[in-house]
Amino acid sequence: MEVAMKVNTEAMKDAQVGNTETEPAIPVSSDDLPIEQGEIIIEEITRNHKLLHRHKLNQNKITIGRNYQNDIILTDPHICPQHLSLNYSQDVWCINDNNSVNGTSLENKECKKQDGNQQVLNDGDVIVLGKSQLRILFKSHSVVDTIAFSPFESLIDLIRHPVAVLTSIALFILITANIAYLNQPTEINISQLFVSAFSMSLLFALWPAAVALVSHLTKHDPRILAQLGISFTFFILMWLSDLLEEIIAFNSASNSVLGLIIALVPISLAFSLFWLNSYIGFHVSSKRRIVVALSITILLFGGSYLLQYSKKPEFNPHPQYSATIMAPSYLIAPSNSVDSFIEQSNALFEQANKAAQQD
Repeated sequence: MEVAMKVNTEAMKDAQVGNTETEPAIPVSSDDLPIEQGEIIIEEITRNHKLLHRHKLNQNKITIGRNYQNDIILTDPHICPQHLSLNYSQDVWCINDNNSVNGTSLENKECKKQDGNQQVLNDGDVIVLGKSQLRILFKSHSVVDTIAFSPFESLIDLIRHPVAVLTSIALFILITANIAYLNQPTEINISQLFVSAFSMSLLFALWPAAVALVSHLTKHDPRILAQLGISFTFFILMWLSDLLEEIIAFNSASNSVLGLIIALVPISLAFSLFWLNSYIGFHVSSKRRIVVALSITILLFGGSYLLQYSKKPEFNPHPQYSATIMAPSYLIAPSNSVDSFIEQSNALFEQANKAAQQD
């Protein structure tokens, strides 16, 4: 009896195991699979490839035009309302021009221009539509190395402080008024003196204001206080270099080598000023910054030298000598008294007479 029950139990287990079936797999349609989205970066740039706006989109179709239903809306009147579309398929982006009036062209990294319709986009390509340009970048596009802060940043932060800017401008006005007073042969009212000095400071302020304006128009941070502080600081240093040049000329002979070396100081200061103006106002490479500063310096000093040389006569009957006159306190070497000068002259004449008698 027990043996029969065990056999029945085992038979029931075998039946249950035998009746277990695998559920059939449900077929998955390709339409149910997630569609891979195309990721692209589109930059609006100028003709000089300056960045205006940047768009990062993650979709398979991007429409561009003046119509407000587009993904990227441009205001260029030479662009059609629905000018073109970018389509992503099989890991590539293609341009589709919608029969636009002025067409679409494509420039690659080698600046080769071709018709843009039905063209495959590559990283760095530039789409030209109307008078606008769009630069195409992919997420794998490499970026330039991070630029470390220059040691000039701490100096610039100090000079651009409003108190420092006002101090430099006030000091420049005092120096300008002092120079005008020394060069005035007649008596002058102090109010007239400072009015002319203030007008001169406004004239000199046009340079940093112009640099800040150009920086603002090119989509950079103008940093007007930094431009004013740096410019007026270097204007004062240039005046000090002129004073140093006069002191050297007063204490040395004409055409001295030291005088020629000191004459290079204002040129170096001007180059440094233009370099700092470019560093503060524009994000450009170091090489381009040096080229711009050097070009402005050569244009300024070279032009003034050519102007002076054109006014110089071919023959000058007057002797060339240093006519710098300053107060005796600027004399570095002590001057000789009249008695010592006469004694030295007599000794020189006696030495010459003895040499003549021996011959």
